Amino acid sequence: MNRATNPPRKPARWSGSDAALQAVQVAFDVEAAVLEAVRRAAFENNISNSDQIRLILGLPASHRPKRPRLTVTLTLDDYETLGVRYGLPAEERLAIKECVTRELIGFAGRE
Repeated sequence: MNRATNPPRKPARWSGSDAALQAVQVAFDVEAAVLEAVRRAAFENNISNSDQIRLILGLPASHRPKRPRLTVTLTLDDYETLGVRYGLPAEERLAIKECVTRELIGFAGRE
């Protein structure tokens, strides 16, 4: 079978993904005041920045509340540093995550 003329068939369960596969993420280079205004409105409306932009543009948006979580990328060196900070081995990533969560909660209480 020649793959160039007969591409592999996709499973039926993937058919709902067609529109998403054709979507293109677009980035906008704007001044800090615009970025801050969009982020603030999204925060106040408890939606993602992307959904806020869609609402501004009059496009349909999911209107799902954004997930209440914070993310950060941690390197192996970061886990080593945090392990020392919390008195844990760097390999105990879940325990380190729990310590970080408690520290962030404490930070929020000081605000």
